[in-house]
Amino acid sequence: MNPADPHQPWQRLIAAARRAPSGRDDRAPYGFSTRVAALAFAVERPAASLFERFAPRAVIFAGLLALGSVALNYSAISTVHAEEDVVLFSGDPVATLLDPS
Repeated sequence: MNPADPHQPWQRLIAAARRAPSGRDDRAPYGFSTRVAALAFAVERPAASLFERFAPRAVIFAGLLALGSVALNYSAISTVHAEEDVVLFSGDPVATLLDPS
């Protein structure tokens, strides 16, 4: 083998694998599956994604935006519901059929 050969480490690895005993135990160590499951369901993770960091803020912002839009349009909403003879969907035949008045 040429020492400058880029495949030399690969050849050494293949030779070592051929010399390895074939009758060894290939099972996972005791408690391995328990450790893997515990790490998978761990609560604290060192690197949280951006979605996890900003999702609660986005929900709060969306709620405040919804409340603000209802507050700004409350006068228009209350006048429509105060007049009983106003048909909201006059062009909709299903709403006309289902109208209780």
